Amino acid sequence: MKKSVTLYDVAVLAKVSGQTVSRVLNTPDKVSERTRDRVFSAMKTLRYVPNRPAQLLAGKISSTIGIITASLVFHAPSQIIASIQNHAAKNGFQTSIIMPEKQDYNALQHALNELQAQNIKGVIINLPVESEVAERLVIENINVSCVFLDVSVETDVSMICFDYKEGCSKCVRHLWSLGHRHFGLLAGPQDSISARLRLNIWRNTLHQLGCTDAVTVFGYWGSDSGWSKTIELFRLKPDISAIVVGNDQMALGVLSALKYLNKTGGNSVSVTGYDDTEGSQYFSPSLTTVRHDFNLLGMRAVEVLLDKIKTPDRKFFELLPVEMVIRNSTGQYNNKQDISIMKIRRVLQQALDELGHC
Repeated sequence: MKKSVTLYDVAVLAKVSGQTVSRVLNTPDKVSERTRDRVFSAMKTLRYVPNRPAQLLAGKISSTIGIITASLVFHAPSQIIASIQNHAAKNGFQTSIIMPEKQDYNALQHALNELQAQNIKGVIINLPVESEVAERLVIENINVSCVFLDVSVETDVSMICFDYKEGCSKCVRHLWSLGHRHFGLLAGPQDSISARLRLNIWRNTLHQLGCTDAVTVFGYWGSDSGWSKTIELFRLKPDISAIVVGNDQMALGVLSALKYLNKTGGNSVSVTGYDDTEGSQYFSPSLTTVRHDFNLLGMRAVEVLLDKIKTPDRKFFELLPVEMVIRNSTGQYNNKQDISIMKIRRVLQQALDELGHC
């Protein structure tokens, strides 16, 4: 039978000690680049495959980063995780993913325990976490470095997130510039940090512009939620001319509901989404939305996590830029309805004036 290639064989070919090969596998930052290249070249030549189970049993650090994420059923989380996995692989790391059913402290601590049991020293947390929970997790898990992607910017943890204040404000101001004054707000779940942050910026921006009668409903990120909540919005406020939506997936349901309600063409209602997830340009009509560069987020998440592992005491904070993408789901406000109401009011006023002269 063919003899298995061992760590010793790699060391001989690379002309280094077995200890050096071990360092390259487990703590590569402690080995010079030139030596690492020689060892990796020898591994490639010999087709050496590290025995990961044996390394774990020996208590060595795994070349794996952990990911705790929201459900991959939704578009944005799945795109983010794909990007993280891609950039982790480019840096020589595998990924271990956990999707907890809940997002409270106990569920997240259990997930961290599972990852630490694999000797994983770095974890990216890609789900909305309350500030106090995030800070507690960091304090109580000093042996693992955590980078959060969905927490409030005031949270005292290492984080990377998109500039939601800029993105949410742009949605409202774009619609306002088109003449819209009657707003419906379709936010994500009330227990979601990102949903609440987006909603607060929408409301604050509208208040600054002088609009105080916008109505709000809460969905749960899915397209069917967007459909049903659109019906609810028009029950609450029949004169809505623009709907600001918390994500693209709900916006897809909103556009479908508007067709059902015959609010297209001359009666069309403008809609903005959020995230610019893959395929949003092919909605009917194509969706105006705020673009999040998920590839950039995945790349920076991996880079920052690796830096965090090397310098555990350092806190990282980074806001990524956003971009407003204008497509066909938004347009100039059609004021025909307002003109009709004004005509009725003038006729009524004339009738009252005539009665006053009698």
